[in-house]
Amino acid sequence: MIYTIRNSFLKSRPTGLMSYVRKSTSGSSAMDYNRFLNPFSAKREPSLIRELTKIYANSPPGTIFLAGGLPNAGTFPFAETNVKLKDGTTFSLSGRSLEAALQYQPTQGYPPLVKKLKEFQIKTHNPPNWDNYEMIITAGSQDGLCKTIEMSLEEEEPIVVQDPIYTGTMAIVKPFRSRLIPIEQDKDGMCPDALRKALQNFFKDQDKRSSKGVPKLMYINPTGANPTGSVLTLERKKEIYKLACEYDLLILEDDPYYFLHFQKENPVSFLSLDTEGRVMRYDSFSKVLSSGIRVGFVTGPKPLVKMLELHMQVSTLHTSSLTQVIIHNLLESWGPEDLHGHFKSIQTFYKSKRDIMLDAAKKYLTGLAEWTVPEAGMFLWIKVNDVVDTYDMVMERGAKKNVLFVPGRAFMTDPSQPCQYIRASYTVPTPEEIDTGMARLADLIREEKDLQK
Repeated sequence: MIYTIRNSFLKSRPTGLMSYVRKSTSGSSAMDYNRFLNPFSAKREPSLIRELTKIYANSPPGTIFLAGGLPNAGTFPFAETNVKLKDGTTFSLSGRSLEAALQYQPTQGYPPLVKKLKEFQIKTHNPPNWDNYEMIITAGSQDGLCKTIEMSLEEEEPIVVQDPIYTGTMAIVKPFRSRLIPIEQDKDGMCPDALRKALQNFFKDQDKRSSKGVPKLMYINPTGANPTGSVLTLERKKEIYKLACEYDLLILEDDPYYFLHFQKENPVSFLSLDTEGRVMRYDSFSKVLSSGIRVGFVTGPKPLVKMLELHMQVSTLHTSSLTQVIIHNLLESWGPEDLHGHFKSIQTFYKSKRDIMLDAAKKYLTGLAEWTVPEAGMFLWIKVNDVVDTYDMVMERGAKKNVLFVPGRAFMTDPSQPCQYIRASYTVPTPEEIDTGMARLADLIREEKDLQK
């Protein structure tokens, strides 16, 4: 088979992206994705070798590949990999399947897994106008989130974030010296009224589509928000999405806890509501299959996902082939029904752990602290009464008492300010350890109050 390589290569060059303007399906404004690329990212160009690898991976049998520096699989020392699941299911990687697991793959991901995950997204979220979206497999969802922010944000540019915020996102944004626009949360997630007021203030007397002094990114962790455990309601999502359209914001939907909710039905995602192509969604297998397997996937508008691919072409090249092939075989073995059953079992497990911690908190912390019931995720967000700041209490005296929490200051958009909160995780400790941990926390709080007298 013969390919016109030059044409294939040039079609993927970012020059086509830079002029990409898509008409909104709602008939309102056009999506100009140039706005979401910083000058550094806009200069990226495809790797010719990576593009050739992609062509080869999708080529028919009999194609002779004389282009890439693929090591000969015959030199690999591995003969077979056997996987046994806890339900008794087994599968083996050998021959061609093991060769695929040990060989270079296209940057976008192992093609059979990409195909299966696209089917999964359509079934789970049913995004409008799916043809406008693309997907890429990353080394965990944080990898994709980091590369998106690095692709878009410019130094000292403002960014809209929920407050409190996941510490990993803060770490990504900090080197940009960005002005954070913190939007308060309550038990139902980010507050649309607070978002509306903040945006009105920032966009006042400015051209919202051209000024560099206004935000273009909005970070949201909608399901089991870390650290609060809140689940953003559908009504709020609709209001927030409407504001994002009005102010031309790209929504970064960071949703690793999506299947760790404790509701009857799966939440409706921003991706499900995205009629304009302004959502980048980050999913992860870390919380539902294995955190060490390091596989996540990003779904978003084709031009922006393409730019992520260009970044990966010069960094990781691609996510681990071995873990991708293992996940593909697992999904093939289980099928949709068994996968859904696995998600349900995880939800039941973590809900029981949450309830154990809630019982222990009620037993030991009543009168000393306040908390809301987390609707998803892995954490209990605790406000300590009459204690100005929990940092020293947790980091110094807590460690001495052999109990560790995360001080709330780590999750605040201004970590220099005192914070009354702490984050407690209920996922790993046994029921006995949770009970003892809450008892030790109660002692710590009492000691802290005595020190403040």
